[in-house]
Amino acid sequence: MVEFLVGVDGGGSGTRALLARRDGAVIGDGQAGPSGLSRGIAQAWDAIATATRRAFESAGLRPAEWSACALGAGLAGASHRPWHDAFVAANIGFAQLALDHDSYTMLLGAHGGQPGAIVAAGTGSVGEVLRADGSRRTLGGWGFPIGDEGSGAWLGWHAVRHAQAALDGRAPAGPLARHVWQVCGGDHGALLEWCRGAGQFEYAQLAPAVFGAEGDDAHAAALLATAVHELEALALALDPEGGLPLAVSGSVGRRLAPRFSAALRRRCVELAQGADAGALILIRRALEGQP
Repeated sequence: MVEFLVGVDGGGSGTRALLARRDGAVIGDGQAGPSGLSRGIAQAWDAIATATRRAFESAGLRPAEWSACALGAGLAGASHRPWHDAFVAANIGFAQLALDHDSYTMLLGAHGGQPGAIVAAGTGSVGEVLRADGSRRTLGGWGFPIGDEGSGAWLGWHAVRHAQAALDGRAPAGPLARHVWQVCGGDHGALLEWCRGAGQFEYAQLAPAVFGAEGDDAHAAALLATAVHELEALALALDPEGGLPLAVSGSVGRRLAPRFSAALRRRCVELAQGADAGALILIRRALEGQP
């Protein structure tokens, strides 16, 4: 018999678990390391188990047997079917498992399970919509470096490109370029070496510098304006008729949302809850036989 529900939000930087009783009352939470599926199925399950045990501890309870728990998980990478199926097949013993990608559980949490749209822009970017008829769609999220427009990694990648051009003398060397040189290398060899070893996370760490340089650097200001345009385009594509509430999440998204057009800002609402609460909604619906 299922006694506890666990809602997990898992990505490339960490895992958060909410623990609830079968009646839905949230009683604890816990955190652990990354559980994005790109890092491996075994690591994902290990992080989820750790976060869940810590959630029991925060509730003042001994961890229950997995067979007494039902798990809802929103994990980065779950939209990739081979990873999805491998994760489900490796279930460590949960009585029931409902798995979806993290942008969907973020959407469920943001609107309390009701119809709506969300644009998430942090390290990466993605959009998700749940319509009144129950249909849903994911847009963007193509991944770094080809996609994720308007995200932190996208901003950092463009900042490095600008710094390279400035180092060549093809662009003016303003505050943004000088910051990149300081962090990543101020000569051709050092900057090239940094780029060879950098990934999405490293580029995203440069995003705050783009915001910081905006007032004194025309290139930084133009880059942020383009990021706003990209996120607005994502929001409009999710809901062309503009009839659904729009939530914006993520460190970059929250900073850029006030710059959206007046029409989009009127649709914007605060997030009701987070993606971990959305994962609880996911497993409650699975237990009740709802889509």
